[in-house]
Amino acid sequence: MAQHVSNKELLAASGETDPLTDRAVHLLRLDKIGKHYGNVIALRDVTMAVDNGRVTCVLGDNGAGKSTLIKIIAGLHQHDEGTFTIMGEERKLSSPRAALDAGIAAVYQDLAVVSLMPIWRNFFLGSELTTGFGPFKRMDVNRMKEITKKELADMGIDLRDVEQPIGQLSGGERQCVAIARAVYFGAKVLILDEPTAALGVKQSGVVLRYILQARDRGLGVIFITHNPHHAYPVGDRFLLLKRGRSIGYYDKKDITLEELTAQMAGGAELAELAHELEQLGGHTQALKEVKAEAAAVEAEAPKS
Repeated sequence: MAQHVSNKELLAASGETDPLTDRAVHLLRLDKIGKHYGNVIALRDVTMAVDNGRVTCVLGDNGAGKSTLIKIIAGLHQHDEGTFTIMGEERKLSSPRAALDAGIAAVYQDLAVVSLMPIWRNFFLGSELTTGFGPFKRMDVNRMKEITKKELADMGIDLRDVEQPIGQLSGGERQCVAIARAVYFGAKVLILDEPTAALGVKQSGVVLRYILQARDRGLGVIFITHNPHHAYPVGDRFLLLKRGRSIGYYDKKDITLEELTAQMAGGAELAELAHELEQLGGHTQALKEVKAEAAAVEAEAPKS
C-alpha cells in the first residue's frame, strides 16, 4: 500500500506556522471525524488537513460522504465524533456565518447568483459598499465596479464589462467569479464543491487554472470531486471516501494518477460484477471486459 500521510508528516512537510504564535499548525484539521443521523452513519473516522498554499482533494462517488464533510467544515452541521481544529484551536462551528468569520468560504455547485443582475452586483451581493451618512447613504457603485474588475483581473479573469448580467457568463466563468469573491472577502480556506461536474473539457480547464491561482495566493483549497483526472493535476493531497469512510489519504508524491484512479474504480466491485455476470450466463464479451478491467485495477492498486 502507498504510504498514508500522518499528521506529523503533514506538519513537517508543510512547514507552515501560525503567524501569531510561530507554532507549526494546520490552517484546518479534522481528526477521526464522525457524523450520524439517527442510526445512519454518514461519516466515520475521517482524518485530513488543509494548509496555506495547498490543495486537498476529496474524492468519492455519490453517497461517499463528501457532502456531509463539506457541511461540517462549512458550519451547516456539527460533527458527533473526533476533533475539528482551526489554526490549532478546537472548534464546533454553529453556523455558516461562524465558518465565514473563521475564514472558511464554500463555493457550491449550484452557485447562489442572480442571473439577471450585473457581475459587480453579484460580487458584492449582501455585502454592498456604501458612501455618505444617514439619509444620504447610498451604494458606492463606482468603487464596487472598480474592485470587482481588479479582483477578477488578479485571478486572471479579463472581463471588459462588469455591467453585463452574470447569467451571460459561461459556467466556468461564474465559478471563477465566486472564487474571486471568496478571496476578496478574506477566505483562508476555500471549499469548492464539484466545480467541474457540469462543465465541458475546456471550461473545466479554466476552473482548474483558477484553483491553482487561489492556491498560489496562499489559500488552503478543499477541492471536492469524483473525477481523479481533474483532481490529480492540481492536488497536493488526496482523501478518498467510500460510504462515509476513508479508504486512503495520500500525499501526491506517494500515489500516481493510475493508482488514484484504480482506488476510485474499486476492484472489489468489478470482481463482484464479474461474478454476477457469470451466474447469469451469456454476456461473454461484457464478462471478458469486466474481468480485464478488474485485473487492471488490481495491477494499478498501490503496493506496499
